[in-house]
Amino acid sequence: MGNSLDIAIAGAGPAGLATALYLKRAGHRVTVFERFDEPRPVGSGLILQPTGLTVLADLGLLDDIMALGSRIERLHGTDAKTGRTVLDVRYDAQRGGRFGVAVHRAALFGVLFRAVRREAIPIETGVEVETLETGERAVLICGNGRRAGPFDLVVDASGSRSKLRKCLNDPAEERPLAYGAFWASLGWRGDGFDEHALLQRYDKASVMIGVLPIGRPEPGAEKMAAFFWSLKPADVESVRAAGPEAWKARAVGLWPECEGYTSQVDSFDQLSLARYGHHTLKLPAGRRLAVIGDAAHSTSPQLGQGANMALLDAAALNYALLRTGGIDAALEAYVVARRWHVRVFQALSLMLTPFYQSDSLVMPFVRDRLVATVARIPPAPQFLASMVAGTVVDPFRRIGLAEAQWPSGG
Repeated sequence: MGNSLDIAIAGAGPAGLATALYLKRAGHRVTVFERFDEPRPVGSGLILQPTGLTVLADLGLLDDIMALGSRIERLHGTDAKTGRTVLDVRYDAQRGGRFGVAVHRAALFGVLFRAVRREAIPIETGVEVETLETGERAVLICGNGRRAGPFDLVVDASGSRSKLRKCLNDPAEERPLAYGAFWASLGWRGDGFDEHALLQRYDKASVMIGVLPIGRPEPGAEKMAAFFWSLKPADVESVRAAGPEAWKARAVGLWPECEGYTSQVDSFDQLSLARYGHHTLKLPAGRRLAVIGDAAHSTSPQLGQGANMALLDAAALNYALLRTGGIDAALEAYVVARRWHVRVFQALSLMLTPFYQSDSLVMPFVRDRLVATVARIPPAPQFLASMVAGTVVDPFRRIGLAEAQWPSGG
């Protein structure tokens, strides 16, 4: 598409910022609308997989994020009571030199936000986008009755609580998942922990404790870890009522080494509660509207694909606009480019989550005995590596991207 478009992006998270960078560089006039009074990251830590890292490399930001993050070579989980290994995924089970990079969300946000600032892309803050009117072009209707536009295209990157996606004729409502998690960003403590691994401990499927080294939130800051404890949002009040010392004692009882992290928590105010839901839009596009990231598809973080999927969406939309002759054709190409990758990973996540976060007694029993054994027999290690990397279904070719060339060694 040769002509320059007026494009509005709702949401200044990773999906919105990456899209803004792509579309401004493609020659479009881009404005970002953010509901917070100042753009800021939400959440603790995440793993950027080879999929998301490839998009950041395409944007010229891979070195920036690698300088802040922690290179991850494996995911390892054990049963807290027996010490049995029940999760062992190594990126090097597949050839190609892949790895993950665990980052504080503030680091990912900061790298993208600074790049957006360098490109002088305008961000309007304190704007709650409610809906849009589409005629010849699209007009945003904002919370205070303000109208913004008109625009040739609106990109909904406003997250899992999106209001804009209601403009699509898709009745699918987000289904809340039974389990969420307490999380905190804490100072990194190396004793008993691997700086290149996500380590987890399980008590059946009702408790999952995780420690993820996430590097630095910004240049010069101390190294940090994301500390996770899974629980039902419905149980939060009773856990709070029992007090932080009872919670900490339970965590240390299951995983003594994690005292280096629990000792940094003095009150529940230091812990944030993440709630998870599952939904997938059948058609994440409508008239002059593209829906990307968590607004289009959200699920449990069990496979760690959320931010990576959002970055892939941003790249897919950009290349669809570059390769096609009109907005309708570009939106159709965007939908096609992402359809199978999104559906496969949403299904895998929905299928696997109950093995790690549920009230089931059967599923963790199967996980601990059968899955742990099968996972060591080829081609299972290769499949697990590609599942975590986000490449069970090739997400790159349909978009028009080539996977980044990974540097060897640590």
